[in-house]
Amino acid sequence: MRRREIMGAAAAGLAGAMMSGEAAEAGGRDVPRLDRLRLISLSHVNDPATTNVYPGDPPFELETIATIENDGYYLQFVREGEHTGTHWGAPGHFNTGEPLADDLDVEDLFLPAVKIDVREKCARNADYEVTIADLQAWERRHGRIPDESMVIIWTGWDARWGTDAYFNFDADGAMHQPGFALETIQWLVGTGRIGRRGGTGTDTFSPDVGTDTTYAVSLLVYQRHRISLEILANLRALPPTGAYVLCGGHINKAGAGSTALIYGIIPPG
Repeated sequence: MRRREIMGAAAAGLAGAMMSGEAAEAGGRDVPRLDRLRLISLSHVNDPATTNVYPGDPPFELETIATIENDGYYLQFVREGEHTGTHWGAPGHFNTGEPLADDLDVEDLFLPAVKIDVREKCARNADYEVTIADLQAWERRHGRIPDESMVIIWTGWDARWGTDAYFNFDADGAMHQPGFALETIQWLVGTGRIGRRGGTGTDTFSPDVGTDTTYAVSLLVYQRHRISLEILANLRALPPTGAYVLCGGHINKAGAGSTALIYGIIPPG
């Protein structure tokens, strides 16, 4: 089945979950009930006072340039990198010649999502690498991860946002954050679970562990039409399976990705 057909089937399934069960007056068809969807935000608010900026990225600044009192309207000037705060990254963020933000299809930004809760292991080991065994244990409970999914790990780092504990630097200045093991990403790609256009998500800066300065995981994730969702918030509200993610944000020309409003869409039931 081609990707567009898969997405059509997913949309049909989502619409089916919203049916009211009452026939429409015209044609006797069921009426889709969008009000039965639950929408959650998976994004932090961008605030210079609390936004942790990845070391080496441009500083984040908000400047008020117009006020209602003086100008009749209110407006801020935003200075930030494309990956400030909650964001998604395009394949060309790490790989020359791979798609950039304006090369992606709209289907690349709407994906079935699964959440893997690894908070306990990450609390014991800040350098924890999520394993194939972790995902297989999840599948024994929830079923196979759908092809071309957004596979999100909940490490617990979202609770550290806005503090120095989010960076978790050691005495030598090395950052310690959990991530995916490289062989886990190889398995997800090879079995189709993130396939050609799925991706990884995390509440940390990156799908890589913080100590890996080679970005081996990112180099593999960011290929073809796969994306990465980073610095996610509110993962407690996202169910382990059955939800979708919808990624907003600016589509900059030749963009490496975008600061984003990332939503979880949860069907009823």
